[in-house]
Amino acid sequence: MRTVSAAIDIAAAPAQVWAILTDLAAYPQWNPLFPQASGELAVGARITLRAVQPSGRAMTIRARVRAADPAGGLRWAAGLPGIISGEHSFTLAAGGGGTRLVQSETFSGVLVPFSRRTLTAVQASYAELNLALKARAESR
Repeated sequence: MRTVSAAIDIAAAPAQVWAILTDLAAYPQWNPLFPQASGELAVGARITLRAVQPSGRAMTIRARVRAADPAGGLRWAAGLPGIISGEHSFTLAAGGGGTRLVQSETFSGVLVPFSRRTLTAVQASYAELNLALKARAESR
C-alpha cells in the first residue's frame, strides 16, 4: 500500500469549500484533474470522473462513493481489485478562520510497487487541484 497526499489552507469557510467540491457539474469550470464528473454523491452510489494526468493522458474512472458529508469528508474508491485500486479522499477542517483541505489516496495492489513515478505525478496533480479549489473558493 502507498498513500499520496496534498494539503492546503483555504481562506474560506468549510461550508463554502464543501459546496464547491461537491458541485460535480461545475468541475469543468475549475478542476484541472477531473474536468468532467457526474453522478450522485451519496454513500454507495457510483460516480464517473474523467481524469487528466499531468502527462495529458486522460482516463475515465468509475468510482463508488464511500463517504459524502462535510464532517466525514468525501471519499470514493475505484480500481481493479488485486491489480491496483485506490481510495481517494478529501477532508476539510475548520481552522484559522478558514479551511484546511487534505486530499489523499491510498493505493493497493500488485502494481503499486512498480508505480512510483506515476504516483509522484498523481501527487503533483492533487496539489494542482487543491490550488484550483483554493482560487475558486477565495474568489467568491
